[in-house]
Amino acid sequence: MPGNEDALVGLVAAGRRLAGTAAPHAPKSETARRLTPEVADAVVEAGFPRHFVPARWGGTEGTFAECVRAAAYTAEGDPSAAWVASVVASLGRMATYLPEAGQRALWQATPDTFIACGLVASGTAVEEDDGWRVSGVWQYVSGVHFSDWALVACPVPAGDAGHEVRFLLVPRSAYTAEDSWFTVGMRATGSDSLRIEGAFVPREYSFPRGALLAGTPPEGAPRASAVPLRAVSGLTFAGPVLGAARGALRAFGADLAQRRASGPGHRVLAGNDAAARTALARGLARTEAAGLLLDQAAAAADGGVGPGTDTARLALHHAVAAELLADTVQDVLRLSGTSSHDQQAPLQRFWRDATTAASHAVLRLEPAGREYVDALVAADAFGGAHTEEGEAGR
Repeated sequence: MPGNEDALVGLVAAGRRLAGTAAPHAPKSETARRLTPEVADAVVEAGFPRHFVPARWGGTEGTFAECVRAAAYTAEGDPSAAWVASVVASLGRMATYLPEAGQRALWQATPDTFIACGLVASGTAVEEDDGWRVSGVWQYVSGVHFSDWALVACPVPAGDAGHEVRFLLVPRSAYTAEDSWFTVGMRATGSDSLRIEGAFVPREYSFPRGALLAGTPPEGAPRASAVPLRAVSGLTFAGPVLGAARGALRAFGADLAQRRASGPGHRVLAGNDAAARTALARGLARTEAAGLLLDQAAAAADGGVGPGTDTARLALHHAVAAELLADTVQDVLRLSGTSSHDQQAPLQRFWRDATTAASHAVLRLEPAGREYVDALVAADAFGGAHTEEGEAGR
């Protein structure tokens, strides 16, 4: 479980306070399938949108380590609030890839601009003047209802090359949100669809997706921007899973303590007392291990990571941590009593949220594992690939 909370500072301390704000709103947010306005405002006030924004625009230019820890603390109150907070922070980093005019449009008035994103390439773009006329629908846009601007990935004409996927910046007046987010978990992220109908996007409000994937931002961008997306995208989503697991274990432990206090004649949980205590102890250790793995991955990203084996290793660590956390929550739910499955019970909500969050594409273990092993083989990291023994073993 978290350590000395009095020692928390900056965004991490703000994330802990945000948990206290978001927790009592969580049932209402779930019903509405988006955060309440009070919690959305608190995400901004905590400093998540400005966390990776360049200092010249008034931003924090913060670290990945701070963002992951802050999101995990927030998720102990409400994983959906943490998800939105973590995503909006990551989009501040993404927006540093925009040309000067695009950055000015976002941040000249305030570094606290709430950005949403359609990450999967969609829509159509027709070349017009020095830009494009854009239409389309983008799914899974977390926090879209509270956004001021959006970045959407879209194929645009690129001469003889055919098409190039670019991220296009559009103001809130240019898009609408459509209900499409009806999930078992992470319901309050409000990850509905974004629709654009014939909006003009100037070229200076765009950047190539390839630059983001490679980690090659414009000159003068903050250090955190110069990291390949694959090396850090899992951190955005694993932090909330970490906090969800902590919240689930706290709820499970509180239930166990209450039932034990009822006396020896009371049957503890759905199994027996020893099994419940063992599951809790194992869960606490596994959650701490996953947290350390994510801390290490975030620190490595803060130190600078290039493409190739190092990026693949970090992506694998994100996925392994998420799987470990999701399995932990599953284990304790299985040993919980019927009351923990009630619709109002915190444990079942943490379970649904952790399970849904851990299923995100960037946290899937199989592709991450294959990617890392392939990178190691390509780098001859295991040795002996070209020895006579290696040839004989084929």
